Amino acid sequence: MKKQNSNPSAEATLVKGWWAAHHWLILRRLSQCTILGLFLLGPFAGIWIAIGNLNSSLILGILPMSDPYVLLQSLFARHTPEAAAFSGALVVIVLYVLVGGRTYCAWVCPMNVVTDIAHRLRTRLGFESGQRLSKTTRYWLLAMTLIVSAVTGTIIWEVLNPVSMLHRGLIYGMGTAWGLVLAVFIFDLVVSRRGWCGHLCPVGAFYGVLGRASVLRVSAAGRERCNDCMDCFRVCPEPQVLKLPVHGAANIHGPVILSPNCTNCGRCIDVCTKDVFRFATRFGPQSKAIEYFIKETQP
Repeated sequence: MKKQNSNPSAEATLVKGWWAAHHWLILRRLSQCTILGLFLLGPFAGIWIAIGNLNSSLILGILPMSDPYVLLQSLFARHTPEAAAFSGALVVIVLYVLVGGRTYCAWVCPMNVVTDIAHRLRTRLGFESGQRLSKTTRYWLLAMTLIVSAVTGTIIWEVLNPVSMLHRGLIYGMGTAWGLVLAVFIFDLVVSRRGWCGHLCPVGAFYGVLGRASVLRVSAAGRERCNDCMDCFRVCPEPQVLKLPVHGAANIHGPVILSPNCTNCGRCIDVCTKDVFRFATRFGPQSKAIEYFIKETQP
């Protein structure tokens, strides 16, 4: 086992080069910024490519997209959504069944940038792990939002959703929305390591349930090359998902990460110098399309 470095990307950068050690991270940031930027183009530049927000939108005036979690709360609250909300939710459901439910957390959600910054600063400051929360807490909160929506007749999570607050704040001025975003940042920084996304956020819980059978997965196909450096565990936002695919008995646990908590962020692929990880499908060998894309993005 090699000695751990304070920067889990350091060895990968030396061995593979900066781009190969960070390319999935950079692509995620481009995805998050592009999606947010498309919504902001309308209000700020009059270019209406995406109208609405991450809860409900119309793309290019043709394709409706609706958050199925918001739709579900609406149904529990006994509202009558428009037909477009159902068709838009179906589009989103099909998308995340294919690419993985919690891919939303790593590739779309703008709050992921806030919590990643908090985690990186926490690491640099050497803060201890802090308060340990149960991984089931977010599922209890998910159930509570549906129950409260049913009791109150309101889409209760949208009153507190920091993603919606951040989006509206960027358009109309943050105001009090800064308080909620800052609270999430401070919680991850000083209270609990990756506490918001990893333990509390009911949106992540919902998309984890939605993507339990998703096709796109990360696979530890080269786990026989693993040297136990633990860089993947240190960089993964949900490190518990790596335990069985990497260190489980080969005749019992396959290399594909099937946990619904995996966000498909690709950071384990970035930092591994032994090429243990790769994107694959849940059904078997790495797909040719994904293999080609990975090869083309290498320096």
